Amino acid sequence: MLLTFLGTSSGTPTLARNVTAIALQLPQRSSLWLFDCGEGTQHQVLRTPLRLSQLEKIFFTHLHGDHLFGTVGLLASRALGGAGTTPVTLYGPPGLQEYVKATLRYSDTHINYPIHFQTVEPGLIASSDGFTVLANSLKHRIPAFGYSVIEDDQPGHFDAERAAALGVPFGPLYGQLKSGQSITLADGRVIDGRTLVGPARRGRKLTYCSDTIYTRQAVELALNADVLVHEATFLTSELNLAERALHSTAAMAAQVASEARVGQLILTHFSPRYENCPAAIRAEAEAIFPNVLLAEDFWRFEIQAKAASI
Repeated sequence: MLLTFLGTSSGTPTLARNVTAIALQLPQRSSLWLFDCGEGTQHQVLRTPLRLSQLEKIFFTHLHGDHLFGTVGLLASRALGGAGTTPVTLYGPPGLQEYVKATLRYSDTHINYPIHFQTVEPGLIASSDGFTVLANSLKHRIPAFGYSVIEDDQPGHFDAERAAALGVPFGPLYGQLKSGQSITLADGRVIDGRTLVGPARRGRKLTYCSDTIYTRQAVELALNADVLVHEATFLTSELNLAERALHSTAAMAAQVASEARVGQLILTHFSPRYENCPAAIRAEAEAIFPNVLLAEDFWRFEIQAKAASI
């Protein structure tokens, strides 16, 4: 599970940071998911190894422009030059479908692939090839949602060398053993597949929360996540601005991470006013939660597979 941060600024872009978009590449699949799509996201994609032809889903936290305005341009570019013809599904609050369809209509833009829309509500919103996506309401000035991507638990390692040493002929019997079944060999020996498969590995969990002030619903969504990506628009020194705009401070994001017992906190969505003081943001968060990283545009972060559980 590989994250690429395409935009890490809040509200407006800066010379160093574009507005919000995050890409997620899934293991052993040629698929790309986006979380939010601020203006200029397609330009950011051009500066990465990402391919729009592999785009499958876009999840929108809310419909403010710095999370939305890049959508139609990106979808239109994907339609040109054979960049992609497979369907794309857009997930978001009510109004997303009307906005995209109206913009396509009034700009006379024609898309040569299906675009599907799903209005998000708290709970299960997608299940796709070994991954589940959950949503929960956040607390912002307009309807907003956070998302958790949860990988299915993975089977333990199958000891093929030991199976061969036991005289199991390569072929369909290996599949039965991998699934934990017992087989009977031609000489009458019974081989229990469970003795050839190691402990299962719990699936990984990624949670993304932006935009929101502190809320218990973010904690519930992020519970035991391997990685929490959370907005940190303000420092506590400007708490009045955070409360007025219903955005988080770095301390609030760290509080969510601590209460949810996550493994790693990644902060993003920084106000342009803090362009030259990332150390202050990190210090405020680390006073509450120790494992803090600050996202930058084009930074890539891999969510490592967990060790086998017993």
